[in-house]
Amino acid sequence: MLEKKRTVEEINEKIKKGDVQVLTALEMKKLVESSGVEVAFKEVDVVTTGTFGAMCSSGAVINLGHSDPPIKIQNAWINDVPVCHPGAAVDLYIGATLMSETRPFEYGGGHVIEDLISGKEVELRATAYGTDCYPRTQLRTTITKDDLNQFYLINFRNCYQRYVCATNSRDETIYTYMGKLLPRFGNATFSGAGELNPLMNDPDYETIGIGTRIFLGGTQGYVIGEGTQHDPKNQLGTIMVRGDCKKMNPKFIRGAAFTKYGTTLYVGIGIPIPILNIGLAKKTAVRDEDIKVPIVDYGVPVRDRPKLGVVSYKELRSGTITINGKKVKVSPLSSLKTAVEIAETLKKWIEEGLFYLTAPVERLPGDTEFKPMKQREKAFLVRDIVQKAVTCREDEEIKEVAKKIIEYSVNHVVVVNDKGELTGIVTSWDVTKAVADGKSKLSDIITRKVITARLEEPIEAAARRMVQYQISALPVIDHQRKVLGIVTSEDVTKILGR
Repeated sequence: MLEKKRTVEEINEKIKKGDVQVLTALEMKKLVESSGVEVAFKEVDVVTTGTFGAMCSSGAVINLGHSDPPIKIQNAWINDVPVCHPGAAVDLYIGATLMSETRPFEYGGGHVIEDLISGKEVELRATAYGTDCYPRTQLRTTITKDDLNQFYLINFRNCYQRYVCATNSRDETIYTYMGKLLPRFGNATFSGAGELNPLMNDPDYETIGIGTRIFLGGTQGYVIGEGTQHDPKNQLGTIMVRGDCKKMNPKFIRGAAFTKYGTTLYVGIGIPIPILNIGLAKKTAVRDEDIKVPIVDYGVPVRDRPKLGVVSYKELRSGTITINGKKVKVSPLSSLKTAVEIAETLKKWIEEGLFYLTAPVERLPGDTEFKPMKQREKAFLVRDIVQKAVTCREDEEIKEVAKKIIEYSVNHVVVVNDKGELTGIVTSWDVTKAVADGKSKLSDIITRKVITARLEEPIEAAARRMVQYQISALPVIDHQRKVLGIVTSEDVTKILGR
């Protein structure tokens, strides 16, 4: 029996007549569970999706028009945020992550884009070297979006199909694009809209590609291709999008700053999935419990960070997950509430005949390989210089530890328990001072709060930590805090000082 199908043209005809059947992705899942896929395919023409989260690879192209006398801009700033000059004389690209030179970590390119969309006036400064046809070398003015010829959002990587769960094994808080991560797995964060996420509802990109009309920032936009770092083999697809900022709503385009990390842009995207066949009806029934992501240790600053397990979006949304047997609070970086609003708004647009579907002229690729950067020089890791640590137990006497310092000619002795797990550290200075003070119990001089390193992290990261905490050695531990060795400032200097 031939598979039942419908076309985009047939759906658009229904939109025109006002009898199209549209459900949000959340409504579609309930229908499939209550009535089955066959009924859902028969009754539903379009499923709307949505997501609203930080999408750093975003920005806007603007054209200023020509000044008199003309200027060929070499460097430019808007509200003290440096903006790129990738084109000819007066075309600029406002990158979302570029930060203000006077208010770094507070205000950046994402905020400039939001301010312009909101109708606010911004200050433009520019300099140039001057030519015969572009003699002007200085420019200072104010602009609004109404002064611009073109103001288009062109985001080269948006809308990840799914994302990882981030946590931190280090002994100190770290600040990342996944937010503030507390020490020793003190919390975890995640991103994405899970079962509402556009690319999770069409995971094989049957209906998404170049020319697909979408909800973008509160108006209609388009997919213009695969996003950078598109990785379909690992269900990490991305899209490149374009939309007219002059028509956008700042409610769905928001500048943001991540503490001690930098600035970004929150982008709202919704994609309509035409239910062309029964397979698409089944795919749009995907649930949060079916979408699994790795728990990744951002405490190890390398490209392939250690993975500590796998968790579903359903578990992530519960507010608590388990890492190494420990209950850990987890929170989203994306807004599910706004994602739902986007899916509902897109549904309303289609039902009211304000939004027609487009079939892609070219589907997103399904076989792209995401390659790492080609590097000519080896980046040394802690594992390349780690040494065997001299250890002791907490119940040893100070004079015994002093003997070890002399025998092994070291300045640091790592304190471990019966399982070989880190419990503290003592230095030759600690021991010398203890002897001078007449102390005999090692427990009185142990430093309990120990800054550590991991085998997988770059030497440069370990070196920065030593400078930050003004210490000269880091015990190297694994995720169970077992001591694997020690790295000292002398070892680091030998490598970095080459």
